[in-house]
Amino acid sequence: MTVTSTLRARLRELPLTAAATACLLSFAAFWMAQRAAHVTMLDLSVYRAEGETVLAGGDLYAMRATSANLPTTYPPFAALLFTPLTLLGVPEMRTLATAGNLLLLLALVHLSLRLVGRDRPGTALWVAAVLVWCEPVWTTLRYGQINLLVAVAVLWDLTRRENHRWAGVGIGLATAVKLTPGLFVVLLLVVGVARARAHGWNPWLRQAATATGVFLGVTVASAVVLPYDSRRFWTEMIFETSRVGRKEETANQSLNGVLARLMHTTDPGVWWLLAAVVVGVAGITVAVLAALRDDRPVAVVACATTALLVSPISWSHHWVWCVPTLILLATRARPAWTVGVALVFASFALWWVPHAPAPVRLELHQNGWQMLLSALYTLVGLGLLAAFGTGRWRTGQAVAKE
Repeated sequence: MTVTSTLRARLRELPLTAAATACLLSFAAFWMAQRAAHVTMLDLSVYRAEGETVLAGGDLYAMRATSANLPTTYPPFAALLFTPLTLLGVPEMRTLATAGNLLLLLALVHLSLRLVGRDRPGTALWVAAVLVWCEPVWTTLRYGQINLLVAVAVLWDLTRRENHRWAGVGIGLATAVKLTPGLFVVLLLVVGVARARAHGWNPWLRQAATATGVFLGVTVASAVVLPYDSRRFWTEMIFETSRVGRKEETANQSLNGVLARLMHTTDPGVWWLLAAVVVGVAGITVAVLAALRDDRPVAVVACATTALLVSPISWSHHWVWCVPTLILLATRARPAWTVGVALVFASFALWWVPHAPAPVRLELHQNGWQMLLSALYTLVGLGLLAAFGTGRWRTGQAVAKE
């Protein structure tokens, strides 16, 4: 190799080295900031307690853990997955969870860039260095949550080549853990049926079948291992949304939470049901139409946004789907839109309003401006679906295929 070619090779490596350095420094600063904030990782402690309960043969849904007296809210399959946490001490568990979530953020950024066709060496590192500071990501790591893992499992499926033999497994497993990713199965099924008229059996139907089969398989296997807990979850606990938390909490960024605060009530009842049906049908329609136009990025983001909006409770940390959303906007929308949405997720504005745990319930006494701030994620989600549905973009399908 000549001196000139060696120099060129080293120059090509510089951007990647700079990106890796920037990402490492940002992650290190983030980790130190979390330590300075004395994050408790309460949810991670609950996961560990679930694993301990399973191994001890206890009643999974009678269990309460941590100083906050938190219950089990996930299906039994999740508790089985959490049993390895019992092999670690609490400090080691927290360190491993933080490092793992940072790696999952990198994976989510990588898959999101692949989704929009902009995955280049170093790009994921630069983007992850910035997006790690978004509120949903911060709060996910603060609580030791599994949101990034769920999002990565879903996007891993949706960025595979169409006939990939494992496509659908990630969505099936994610649904068995946290139910709401099941809306992606609906998307796959509807698009597959629509395309079957012209093409017969197709990759969308195949992926929907795989996801459904995996979900049923692990759920039945969990019922064999934990019959009592499985029966309780699928016949009782699944309907008790109050176990997850208070609907009116500021952290609840679903339609249900916004309506509860707007109506100054702990339960919007039929009004939430009506809103959820309307938005759910509209959102999945937008996602299906985008998929039928071969606009997979919009279809994926629209489906994820719809699931977050119609879920009874979507905590702010569930909105880690802001990562693929912002990457999509950066490649498609006007810069002002992208910056505006980024500020919403990076500003922590929903925490600027009065909020407190029961029995104070300060969220039920918010004024107009406070209710607006505590509805920002929901309003962004509704705005995105409206923009996707009406096609009000600066750029169109031609840009998507560049």
